[in-house]
Amino acid sequence: MKVLIVDDDALIRESLSILLDLEDEIEIIGTCANGQEAFDFCKNNRPDIVLMDIRMPIMDGVLGTKVIKESFKDIKVVILTTFKDDEYIKEALKNGAEGYILKNQSSDSIIDSLKAVVNGNMVFEQNVAKTISNFIKEDKSNNGLEQYNLTEREMEVLRNIGDGLSNKEIASKLYLSEGTVRNYITSLLEKLELRDRTQLAIFYLKNS
Repeated sequence: MKVLIVDDDALIRESLSILLDLEDEIEIIGTCANGQEAFDFCKNNRPDIVLMDIRMPIMDGVLGTKVIKESFKDIKVVILTTFKDDEYIKEALKNGAEGYILKNQSSDSIIDSLKAVVNGNMVFEQNVAKTISNFIKEDKSNNGLEQYNLTEREMEVLRNIGDGLSNKEIASKLYLSEGTVRNYITSLLEKLELRDRTQLAIFYLKNS
């Protein structure tokens, strides 16, 4: 997988590059100091994953995630930061981040998280997951899913996305091809006016 590292601390960029580049499946294709540089980089280079810090000058990681996800839907963004601030977590998720992990994790743990995300899963550090759960409970809709006129199969796909399954896992569970699962996801995104599978997962958890 091709990874772009984004952090305003040059030492962290260099250290992460060295550690992650030791993994055979990972290729570090660039490093940037802020969200704007990352967005500009993605215009001419297509990383599979952007590993993004939060607090950076010029453009922070929350806005950086937003502009990257709006323009390059196939690029995955994982927040890697020291900050567990609830607002940062909420905004990063709303903007489409597929993961939110902390810098105090081991390099092996970070590598495992990147592999999980590139395979279609979402990853969150344990304390962050608790914040997400509370956020969803606070914001939960009373309307349920009935109002959206989804087919039974669309509901099954949405439910499995909410459970964190990848396209491959959903296809196997529902006896469908991965292409068919992708078609259902496209239909769900259009019907629900959402941008990506992260938003689908959050939508399901809020409304189920």
